[in-house]
Amino acid sequence: MSRKLVYQTLAFENPKRLPRDLWALPWANINYPSQLLNIKNDFPSDIKSASGFVKKSMVEVGDSCELGTYIDSWGCEFINIQRGIIGEVRNPLITDDEWEDLSSIHFPVEWFDIDIAQVNSYCKSNDMFILSGFCARPFERLQFLRGTENLYIDLATKPEKMIGFINKLHQFNMDLLEKWAQTDVDALFMMDDWGAQNNLLINPTTWIEIFKPLYKDYCDIAKAYGKKIFMHSDGNILKIYPHLIEVGVDALNSQVFCMGLEELSKFKGQITFWGEMDRQHILVDGSIDDVKKAVIDSKEYLYDNGGVIAQCEFGAGAQPENIYQVFKTWDDIF
Repeated sequence: MSRKLVYQTLAFENPKRLPRDLWALPWANINYPSQLLNIKNDFPSDIKSASGFVKKSMVEVGDSCELGTYIDSWGCEFINIQRGIIGEVRNPLITDDEWEDLSSIHFPVEWFDIDIAQVNSYCKSNDMFILSGFCARPFERLQFLRGTENLYIDLATKPEKMIGFINKLHQFNMDLLEKWAQTDVDALFMMDDWGAQNNLLINPTTWIEIFKPLYKDYCDIAKAYGKKIFMHSDGNILKIYPHLIEVGVDALNSQVFCMGLEELSKFKGQITFWGEMDRQHILVDGSIDDVKKAVIDSKEYLYDNGGVIAQCEFGAGAQPENIYQVFKTWDDIF
């Protein structure tokens, strides 16, 4: 039933209820373990990632959500000062303005060693809608490697070797997405946080020139193999919504309350809104009535015989009773 619900939602075929998708950060399990378990039991998710079917990178050290230092699969060092959420890169690997110092970057080729038989068995053994175990995130990967401020400058000056590296990174992403597309997962996955509170992080013209073609290639791979493609992007990304629809994104997880439900209603029926609820305010300090109204408003502005997934993030600061009420209200109004 879960897989069927998601496909009906994506096709605007009037599902009997909205598919659910709870994103529970480790912070939630650390601070509210019993409440989190209760939410999962009463409102089981219909979407899951096929994680755990690839080899661990030879350079990865530590835990991304524990205090201290974590080195990721590419060799990027994250410093974490709060348990339960991922930290930040403080010492980028690329420090040369002309991108000459690329030798210390480890492309995690281990990720290509996918146990395809186990992935397919996993997909067959349950009825959930399964996302690929790899997520393409070119903009964020560039930030982790170069540092955010430096990258913004480079995107304006466009050093030749940066463009060459982006092409290499893009080919890595495409090859890996194609490998996952050959499994029985239902959808490929990509993400990049593109928005600040009120606007896009970079000039839209630059985004269209450099990054839109990358996402189109990822979507084209999905379509070529008969897969759906899901994307996540935080912040106010209103200016790139039509472009993401154009390249073929099936479901987009974004901060819809940051952009305004009425503004996004113009895209109703063109894309599936993969959540989410307002985790800046409503989930943190809103009342139960605030939560109910947010869900009802979301249906009014975004639902079109489908096209909405009841996704919610249980992250830092969120109140468990509000998370519970999100899913309860969605069920109540269907």
